Amino acid sequence: MEQKLHLFPYHVNAVVEEVSEVPKGIELIEAPKIWENSKGKGITVAILDTGCDVTHPDLRERIIGGRNFTGDDNGQPDVYTDYNGHGTHVAGTIAAVHNGTGVVGVAPEASLLILKVLDKSGSGQYDWIINGINYAVEQKADIISMSLGGSVDVNELHQAILNAIANQILVVCAAGNEGDGQSSSDELAYPACYNEVISVGSINLQRHSSEFSNSNNEVDLVAPGEEILSTYLNGNYAKLSGTSMATPHISGALALIKESANKNFERNLTEDELYAQLIKRTIPLGNSPKLEGNGLLYLTAVEYLSDVFNQKLSAQALKI
Repeated sequence: MEQKLHLFPYHVNAVVEEVSEVPKGIELIEAPKIWENSKGKGITVAILDTGCDVTHPDLRERIIGGRNFTGDDNGQPDVYTDYNGHGTHVAGTIAAVHNGTGVVGVAPEASLLILKVLDKSGSGQYDWIINGINYAVEQKADIISMSLGGSVDVNELHQAILNAIANQILVVCAAGNEGDGQSSSDELAYPACYNEVISVGSINLQRHSSEFSNSNNEVDLVAPGEEILSTYLNGNYAKLSGTSMATPHISGALALIKESANKNFERNLTEDELYAQLIKRTIPLGNSPKLEGNGLLYLTAVEYLSDVFNQKLSAQALKI
């Protein structure tokens, strides 16, 4: 297939050698408050991107394997090195280890399967992405994270995604960065606008909708996507912006939710059930549903509403 999927345009704000903090986006979605109960242990997230800096001190313990589907490194399948930086950044937001230095990801004990489907220029053939999805299914990944897209609807891509979902794999995709800040502009990107995937829009760290974030009826929810601090090439760290940066917040959150839900329900939840558990953990921000879907991912939303409900019951009891 000659048409290509690609990274959505993104901006590198800064590259630094040393940091030691929980990134603000991770705090905004309340991930640290979940870690006592779940850190994503036993959950595998397949990242379809530009590869990964596999020696990065915050990532090397989390990577369980990978495969190269691109022409980089003469197409060697076992070399999935990142020469772009995008894939390494996404990986850090999902699962950078919690070791007191560098950064920490949403699900710091999740396992990462690195599937390199975009080359050093950030571009990939449809066949590469389709093969990557099929490989993730074969490897029994729990979640597929794709911070990429294109303008062409290719049936074979859709069929690969449907196959993943039929195998109870959650598929998370970036909504795209062609937005103009309007809620009625209907920018479409594939695979995000397939109804079966979880399409992620972006907000900034002040909870305002990102000007660049695509707006359409398929957006499911939003997460932080501006000036997101995460891992980068050569063991460094960088701040990047884009729906590509919002997406791994959701992928990591699903790892937390799946680990916790499987323990609580004492069985493996289906893809539909896990999606429902995700949407339960959103709060509206007051934007059009085309911009924010169900709202901002807020991992403690269920506990918060439970507390409010119990307080109201206690207040009513006192009145009686």
